[in-house]
Amino acid sequence: MDNINKITRNEKLLEINNLTIQYETDSGTVHAVENLNLNLGYGETLGFVGETGAGKTTTALGILRLLPAAVGEIKSGQIMFEGEDLLKKSEAEMRAVRGAKIAMIFQDPMTSLNPVMTVDQQIAEMIKLHKKVSDSEASKLAGDMLELVGIRRERMHDYPHQFSGGMKQRVVIAIALACDPMMLIADEPTTALDVTIQAQVLELMKKLKDTFDTSMILITHDLGIVADICDKVAIMYAGRVVEYAGKRELFTSPTHPYTIGLFNSVPDIDDDIERLNVIPGLMPDPMDLPTGCTFHPRCVHAIPECAERKPETVETSPGHFVACSVLAAKKLEMGGDER
Repeated sequence: MDNINKITRNEKLLEINNLTIQYETDSGTVHAVENLNLNLGYGETLGFVGETGAGKTTTALGILRLLPAAVGEIKSGQIMFEGEDLLKKSEAEMRAVRGAKIAMIFQDPMTSLNPVMTVDQQIAEMIKLHKKVSDSEASKLAGDMLELVGIRRERMHDYPHQFSGGMKQRVVIAIALACDPMMLIADEPTTALDVTIQAQVLELMKKLKDTFDTSMILITHDLGIVADICDKVAIMYAGRVVEYAGKRELFTSPTHPYTIGLFNSVPDIDDDIERLNVIPGLMPDPMDLPTGCTFHPRCVHAIPECAERKPETVETSPGHFVACSVLAAKKLEMGGDER
């Protein structure tokens, strides 16, 4: 098993071990997630960072067992939640998990809501699926949830088209938290919102996470959001986690060349430069991944060995894991211990 999961098991709400997910298409096999290892503690927020196509959303859908039935398949691995493997549960058992224990906020609130149901009906529907309450009790709870996310109770009988984008996202958050889940997966929850509304929604999510004591996986490509909300960060590239660390450690001591490239590409208002630093090249085709380290064709530190074998994940400092043969080895030589 990958070293990332060498932590006391009873402290972990979620542990993903060697997860591999593929899509079978007419054009070939898409290697969406390859031998992924992650863990999430009770009450923690994990930032899941990477470019479009890195496998972040596929991982989230894999956790909930919501991959497209015709093409998506979990080939191997474990998804341990509260000590039980979700991959061994029946579909009926998974329906009891979704919403009640693990909820998901999708990135586009415009398409996440049913346009022909009032918002209170949609929240109440979630409540009645998982709690034994009457229609009137569910309606009252729906109104309570709307007030909790900053929407007046008088608006509960309105339809989604009567709300702004930011308010729709608040409704989606209310639905996700209606049954007080233990874990929330937020898939780029502010992508479709303007900057001012993004800040409001993120502040709301932070407040509600603390109120409900909910663990959260936040999928994003915005390192600023990660700095503001997350406790730990997993950097993903071409279906693999290449670096995993506490937020402070990652921001002060990024180690993998891809992580360093991401930080270097963020503009600094104090630097007077004409062009941003960019990572050369493009993300690889997931149907034709490079041999060895998938990042080596774009890496300025690559050596011949990088093209020949996949790097092992090493712990370069307590809680800081890196999958890079070159820089991890250098860091270990300077005083870190492999664990």
